[in-house]
Amino acid sequence: MSTVPSTGLPLVAAAALWGAVAGASLPRAAYRFSVPSGEPWRERCPVGHPVRGWIGRGRCGQCTANSAAASAGNPAATPAGDPAAAPADDPAATPAGDPAAPTVADPATTPARPHASYGPRTLPAAAATALVCAALAAVTGGRPELAVWLLLAPVGVLLAVVDFRVRRLPDVLTLPLAGAALALLGLAALVPGHAGHWPTALYGALALGGGYFVLFLVNPAGMGFGDVKLALGAGAVLGWYGWPVVLLGTFAGFLFGALYGGALVVVRRAGRKTAIAFGPFLIAGAFAGVLIGAYGT
Repeated sequence: MSTVPSTGLPLVAAAALWGAVAGASLPRAAYRFSVPSGEPWRERCPVGHPVRGWIGRGRCGQCTANSAAASAGNPAATPAGDPAAAPADDPAATPAGDPAAPTVADPATTPARPHASYGPRTLPAAAATALVCAALAAVTGGRPELAVWLLLAPVGVLLAVVDFRVRRLPDVLTLPLAGAALALLGLAALVPGHAGHWPTALYGALALGGGYFVLFLVNPAGMGFGDVKLALGAGAVLGWYGWPVVLLGTFAGFLFGALYGGALVVVRRAGRKTAIAFGPFLIAGAFAGVLIGAYGT
């Protein structure tokens, strides 16, 4: 039997739709943020065309137009420096005065025709965000904090994707996430029908952030400072439902990370001392804690 009351199904469907739309807008930001620490955010597609804006699919419109025109046989639309796009029987493709020059490009030395897509794929990002939002709506119901969870969830998915790709948690995401979580939960606490406690959210943010800071000082190679900043936001959302949820969500994050690392060791894709991105597991632990805390209330 379904655990979702019939009156809650429209809410869950609406949350899933919101998650799908929000998730579909993440690939471009994920691509631009996915650079090693210390490097500027990406401003161009892999071919070199400018990437405008932060919200939307990871797809270059100019590359798409060029590829379509090249497929239609328009040589004027062929990207410069792509000899593979020139027809083999086109005399213009053979250097003048060099009869010995081959008329067919050598695939070993010819760059591949550019692809229009870049960054993470849209469908998995949309599906993951939709699933997260639907689960949050199913257990939270119509309580005021659901709006907070639905606003924060896409940012959490984005951070998990970026950290998994390049082991970086951008400050421009982690610190505003913590501030937004506390501010939005403060507003939710003013609305009748909420099921949390804002002071505990504040204390949870400080406690979890402080705990991760200690871990960072003890083992900087195993715990990045970005994880410390992310822990502030995770502690806030967990603390909303009380200290037992803070402990549960924290434990779940370490458990998920340990299981993933152990699986990598078993399949021989990593060693016992191989560093992994911990941000996705911190976020997954916070997500699990919020689900259990919301269900318990």
